[in-house]
Amino acid sequence: MAPEFAAVSRTNPAFHFSTVAGRHVLLAFMPRDAAARDAAIAAVEPLMRRFEGRFLAAFFVAREPESDAIPPDHAPGQRWFFDPEDRIAPLFHLGPEEGAWLLLDPASRLVARAPIDQPEAVFGPILAGLPPLDAYAGVSLVAPVLIVPRVFEPEFCRRLIDLYEARGGEPSGVMRDVDGRTVGIMDGMKKRRDVNLKDDADLRAEIIARIRRAIAPMVRRTFQFDATRIERYIVSCYDAEEGGYFHAHRDNQSLATAHRRFACSINLNAGEYDGGDLRFPEFGTRTYRPPTGGAVVFNCNLLHEATPVTRGRRYAFLPFLYDEEGQRIRERNLALMESRAPQPADAR
Repeated sequence: MAPEFAAVSRTNPAFHFSTVAGRHVLLAFMPRDAAARDAAIAAVEPLMRRFEGRFLAAFFVAREPESDAIPPDHAPGQRWFFDPEDRIAPLFHLGPEEGAWLLLDPASRLVARAPIDQPEAVFGPILAGLPPLDAYAGVSLVAPVLIVPRVFEPEFCRRLIDLYEARGGEPSGVMRDVDGRTVGIMDGMKKRRDVNLKDDADLRAEIIARIRRAIAPMVRRTFQFDATRIERYIVSCYDAEEGGYFHAHRDNQSLATAHRRFACSINLNAGEYDGGDLRFPEFGTRTYRPPTGGAVVFNCNLLHEATPVTRGRRYAFLPFLYDEEGQRIRERNLALMESRAPQPADAR
């Protein structure tokens, strides 16, 4: 399994490599020597058209700052990381002057590895044809998720939707670590609106009772995890008019979200929209949609995305579950959480 790391890219100062799972990946560590680097770039040039991003992507690690000597990105299929302090290569057991080609499967497991000047072992499988994303493991895969029906009654679902419509949703950002603190960022990662129920104590109590009755026992039975705490009481809306979506991400990658253990997506109106389903890219292209009032429950460390809504509106209630150990982590990291409203992606 490829180690997790965050790298400087041209568009993100902390690009989490773990979010690229769900496709075949060529990861190339360029040598420091300029002539050797240029030779490696020339060697891979005939393959470049294959790196379109969804099925196969290439990531090149330059052990130098960004400069005109480095080819441009062609996102989403071809991107460069800049690591002048050479912090990433040692994670892959590479020496300071050692370049290498690595081929990873959609779950970020190593398929092939070769020295930078002997790429045949890695280029061969690419040229021969890589397996489909739904068959890369040799069998069809199912994501390790839990479907729990009848968490909310239909009337309760409609009540939450009506509450959202009465209040109107606010644009929703993402959490990202910047300079050692977790801040809210508004960027293109997702397009969703939320209504926060944190001040509705009676309604929150009704929600807690339903989650404790329907979800917590199944989580205990299935995952041997005792969920004692709930974070976040929001009704969310993905609207086709806005192209509502949430790109592939993990829910616990910032300092202030590290306590999260399980995510719940409780569907409020399953038959009233197209698109908008959950996908877990490390486990193929299959999508998941619980029935109205039902939940998909999954580990926060799983890469997942909400596909674009193409018709209607998808309403959902989206809490996180954690335990007493998670609470201690949350209390320790709470001081690292910025309280200001989400800022544009280029804000500091």
